[in-house]
Amino acid sequence: MTCSRRVIAARCGTHEPDVRELAGEHARRVVATVTAMKVRFTLLGLLLFSSALPLGAGTREPLAVRVSPAVSFAPANLIVRATIEADAGNRSIEIIAESSEFYRSSEIQLDGDNAPRTNTFEFRSVPSGTYEVKAILYGADGQPRAQARQQVNVIANGAGH
Repeated sequence: MTCSRRVIAARCGTHEPDVRELAGEHARRVVATVTAMKVRFTLLGLLLFSSALPLGAGTREPLAVRVSPAVSFAPANLIVRATIEADAGNRSIEIIAESSEFYRSSEIQLDGDNAPRTNTFEFRSVPSGTYEVKAILYGADGQPRAQARQQVNVIANGAGH
């Protein structure tokens, strides 16, 4: 005589689950797993989004500087873009490119809150070196109101520059 699981279960007094019961339990587990995965992915997305925002996002900085290219071969032409918040007290901006062996600067007057928001400066034929490019915003009293800086690397090209 062959015994099925149901016969053995009946003799031992245990309950053999029906296929429909097993399917229902499996479906509940799948739903619970999918829900947990959705929660994890939502939290991961929020974490990635918040880490992509710069520190202080939403706050306005009075001055920001961006230099391109950040790395180049000598002699390099550096483009410096200074972004300034409109303010009636803004009178001038100075851009300085400085390394241990080289210094160049440029300054322009600003017309307070009527001045352009972005000012572009170009430094041509910059020799090799590690530069600190600094932007300094001056007020009506001649005192610095804000500073921003970025490091730039100009690499010697091997041709004696």
